[in-house]
This record gives sequence, C-alpha cells and structure tokens, in this order.
Amino acid sequence: MPRVCEYYFAPQSPWSYFGHARLVALARQYDVTLELKPISLPHVFSVSGGLPLAQRPPQRQAYRLIELRRWSEKLNLPLNPQPRFAPVSGDAAARLIIAARFAHGTDAALALTGAIMHAFWAADRNIMDADTLTALANEAGHDGKALLKASETASVEAEYQRFTDEAIAANVFGAPWYVVDGEPFWGQDRLDFVEAAFART
Repeated sequence: MPRVCEYYFAPQSPWSYFGHARLVALARQYDVTLELKPISLPHVFSVSGGLPLAQRPPQRQAYRLIELRRWSEKLNLPLNPQPRFAPVSGDAAARLIIAARFAHGTDAALALTGAIMHAFWAADRNIMDADTLTALANEAGHDGKALLKASETASVEAEYQRFTDEAIAANVFGAPWYVVDGEPFWGQDRLDFVEAAFART
C-alpha cells in the first residue's frame, strides 16, 4: 500500500516556500504520495490563536525577518523577505493550484505551486493578480486563461473550503503542515522528522 503524506500549505507562506521543493524530492525518493491541500491560513488562524503578520508585536516581526534571511541562505533559495505586494491573500493562487490538480494531476499542481511561491517570494510578482496567475500557468505549460476560469468554479471553491475545514478538524495551526501515518509535523524545519517517517517500513 503506498505511503501518503497530507500536505497542508498556504501559497503565500514563506515557510511553505522553503519546504516545498524538499518535500517533493523526499516524497519521490521514498515513493510517498503527496495529498496536496492548500488552505486558507486566515481561517485557520481565526480558530487556533494565530495572528496575521501585521497584527503581531514588532519584536516578533523583526525576528521573523532574521529567520527568513537565515533560512534563505541555508537552503540557498532566493527570497525577498519584504515582498512588494505583501501582505497578500493566497486564495486565488490556492484555487488555481486546485484547478491544476483537477485538470492535470498532482505532479502538475505541485510544479505550479512551486512556481507560484517562487514568483511571490523571489520575483516580486503579484499572486493576487489574475494576469499574473494566468502568465504563471502559461509558463508551467498550461492554458492559463482556461485554468484561471476553472479556478473560479464552485467545485474548486468547495474543495478549497473542504481542505481548510479538514485542517481545522486536524488541529492544524500553521503552514506548512505535514501528516504522515496520522502523525503531524509543523513547519519546514521539521522535514528531517518527516523524512524519518517516510523511511519507516
């Protein structure tokens, strides 16, 4: 029976960006199926005590910038810690990712996820903008206009809501969040533990 990892994330989360490529590589290495579940982080925060960045105390905001720079250097991933379009809603990008999974499968959706995260965190592109999302889908080899239209359907919205409700029911309180064999792992800095879970027979 194939191993499964539930992957809850928000496309506008820098920590999701830092962990994304490594998680995908680990899943391929250990033949683990990723269940891609983009979520509405504000909704999760609203029931779990989390605060949007702008509402956090200045001490926490300042330290976050230090950690972002540290992880960017450690992982050798480009990142602008203060993107031009922040704060940004991840809703439209999340729906586009779900539409890509419906139309083209999980691997395509994972690739588009990585492209969207890189666009926001490394290339200063506005992932709330319809034209930008269309262009990113085109660059990933899809029909961007068709995929954007599909992302606005009721079925995609229902799936997005379902993933968010599942996250809340599973006691998720941040992103990224990984679940392997019922065991939760919060944050890309827990990927060593995720790998150990993948390696278990």
